[in-house]
Order: sequence, then C-alpha cells, then structure tokens
Amino acid sequence: MLFSSITFLFLFLPVVMAVYYIVPGRAKNVVLLIASLFFYAWGEPVYVALMILSILFNYFCGRDIRDSGEDERKAKLSLAFAVTVNVLILGFFKYYGFILDTVNLFLPADIPYRELPLPVGISFYTFQAISYLVDVYRKKAEPQKNILYFALYISMFPQLIAGPIVRYVDIEAQLRNRRISVRRLGQGAVFFIIGLAKKVIVANTAGQVFDQISGVPASSLSMLTAWVGVFSYAFQIYFDFSGYSDMAVGLGKMFGFEFKKNFDYPYLSESITEFWRRWHISLSTWFREYVYIPLGGNRCSVSRNIFNLMVVWTLTGMWHGAAWNFIAWGVYYGVILVLEKYVWGDSLEHLSGVVRHIYTILLVMAGWVFFFSPSLGYALRYLASMAGAGAGIVDSKGAFLLYTHWLLYLLAVLGSSSFGLRLLNAPPRMFRSGKAGAVTAAVIYMGIFVVSVAFLVTDTFNPFLYFRF
Repeated sequence: MLFSSITFLFLFLPVVMAVYYIVPGRAKNVVLLIASLFFYAWGEPVYVALMILSILFNYFCGRDIRDSGEDERKAKLSLAFAVTVNVLILGFFKYYGFILDTVNLFLPADIPYRELPLPVGISFYTFQAISYLVDVYRKKAEPQKNILYFALYISMFPQLIAGPIVRYVDIEAQLRNRRISVRRLGQGAVFFIIGLAKKVIVANTAGQVFDQISGVPASSLSMLTAWVGVFSYAFQIYFDFSGYSDMAVGLGKMFGFEFKKNFDYPYLSESITEFWRRWHISLSTWFREYVYIPLGGNRCSVSRNIFNLMVVWTLTGMWHGAAWNFIAWGVYYGVILVLEKYVWGDSLEHLSGVVRHIYTILLVMAGWVFFFSPSLGYALRYLASMAGAGAGIVDSKGAFLLYTHWLLYLLAVLGSSSFGLRLLNAPPRMFRSGKAGAVTAAVIYMGIFVVSVAFLVTDTFNPFLYFRF
C-alpha cells in the first residue's frame, strides 16, 4: 500500500487514526502493530511471514546477547551469529540473482534459477534490527523485554517501507510512553501534506519527463535533452524520497512519535562531503556508526582510512541495488570523498560559494547517471551525450520539454531550498491575529491536499523509487 494512494488516504489512515485515538493508552501499541502488519501484508501477503520471523529471531538474539553478561567472547559470538543471519537473509533475497548472473557469464552453460520478488522494505527493517543488536551489545540500549514493543519498532508502518532508518535508542522511550495532542496532530498533518505534494505533484511529473527521455537511446540524445533528463531524474528521486520521508515523519507525529529528519536540502551543498551529510541522513548515519567506525573510522593511517571509506561506499552502492551500476555509483562517491579529504579539499574551501555549488551539482548529476542507468555502457554513453558527443548540442525535444515544463522546474528549484517553505508560510504570518493566521494556513494546506488528490485521481504514474531498494 502506498502513502500516495486513495485507499491509504481515505480508508486505511482514517480508520487506523480513529481507532488509535479512541482506545486507551496501553492498547495503542496493539492497534498500531496490527495496522502495521496489515499495511505490509496488503502488498506482501507472503513476505509478512518473513518479517515476523525476523522480529522473533532478533528479539531473542537481543536477549541472548545481554544474557551473556560479562562474558565478552560469548556476547561477541552471539552478536556475530545474529548479524550474519540477518545479512545472509538480506543477501539471499537481494543478491542471489545478481551473483548467479555474474557466475553464468563465466560458465559454458547457464545455471537456471527462479527470480524472486524483493520483499519490500527488507533493507530498511534489517538495518534497524542490526542497529538494535549492536547497540545492545555496546550497552547503549537495554534489550526489549516486551516483544510487542520490539515488533512495533521493526514493523511500524510509517517508516517500514522506505525509511527513515530509525535507531532503537532514539525511540526506545517513545515505545513505552508518548504524548499525543491536537498540536502534534496538526504538525504531523502539515508534514504529511508537504510530503504528499512533493511526491505526486513534483516527483511524479518529473518522472514522466525523465521516462520520455530515458526511452531514447543515450547516444541519440542532444546535450540539452540529456541535461534535461538528468535534472528531471534528480528532482524526481529527491522529491520522491524526501516526500516519502516527510510523510513518514508526519505520520509519526500523528501517532505520537518523533523521527529524525532524513533530508536537509542536499542540493544546496557546496561539496560532496556536505551533500552526504544532507542526503538520506539515516543511511549515512547507519553506515558511519555500524561499519565505518568499527573498521577504524579516521583514527588510523591514511591508507587504512581510504580503505575504510571505499568499503563503506562500495557497500552503500550495493545496498541500493544488485547491479554493477550501483556498485560503480558507490565507488564513484567513495573516490570523490577520498579526493576531497586528502587531495583538493583545502583548495575547494578557498573557492567562492557559487563555484563550490556548481562543482557539487555537476558531480551529483554525473552520479545520478550511474544510478539510473541499466548498464555501465549506457551510463558512459549518456555522460558522453551530456558532454555534447551525442546527437548535437540542442534539439527540438529538449527545448519542447523545457518550454512545456518550466513551471515544474521552478517549483522543483524552490522546493529544493528552505525558501520554498518560507514562501508557503508567508501568508499566515502576515496576520497579527493568531486565529486568522491559523485559518489561512489551514486553507493553504487543505488546498495543497486537494490539488495532490486531484493529481492522484487523474494520474496512473505513481511509483516510489526507493521501494526497490
């Protein structure tokens, strides 16, 4: 079930919210857990059993790690076993087809295999489970004794499908006790409506433009059309994923939870290092805490630190997809981050902000080419077209798409910075009366909601890009 669907907006969410707010405090977690399992089973009726098994396995592993007491060796073995099982399950569903395809390239005959659909959200809830186990081992968190609370942590529907990746230590207390209020409900609704508009108005429209361009052979694209395509994809993936994250944060508030933000206007960055502090913050934090630091982080020799960075970014690429283009994308960013840290980082600091921003955007756009390309060969041909080595510099297709979608790109640019939100909230702040401002804000956001629903009703193009990761 998608957040951006009529079924969710006008059936599932109202019913769950009504029951959740009516039942007494102790029953709220039960309602939310049942709703979360139903939400997942709606799209994954078979794989809900896999998630339940993951919940049971990690619950008992967390207890076992702590029951090891002061026996460090036993606790470490318990942690290693639990993490290995989680990684193997994730690896099987996500990478076994990719591995067999790669092996088949070197064999005289193909090894046949059955393609299995990837369980939606498995990368996210597996990473959450691993973070819980490691934090229990590090004694940063107590193992959860109430299996209902732990099941809710893993399966909570607002962030189950595509994040943000929520660490157990951040919501441990909220699982036991949290406050719901009309104010939080209103704040959550605003977050949700903004996220919904990002998704259905900007991301979906930008995705339609990109699909028109990606359907053309890369070598047949003009320089202008290739750049229109990559910018369309950049806006699509940002507004798609940040929109989902805003909806998740908003839903969390509506149910009394506080999730950390997952995006902080990444396209305003002035270096790739800064970009990755602003983009998919929960994933970057997870890899830093549970891979980079255990490997030694930056408290080691230069050569070891470079190795650590490259391992992290290769794994980041693999996390996003079982294909060589994703691995290349991860390695690409690993190399750039190493170069920024050890080669040209100091020189970059002496450049003007405008130059640093252009530098960052150019590298990010090139990175998206590796990300969306079906193969490395396609990526190289697309990059060549962006450099003018395709079908010329300008053509009618690119010019037509720019002319017919100028409002989309204007909205996307405004929405990629805090200026867009300030502009949206300016009318309510013009009133001296708090009630008049509140009414104005309500009218504005209800208008945005109505327009978003109109887009949903009239448009069949409504994928979530990060569902496949």
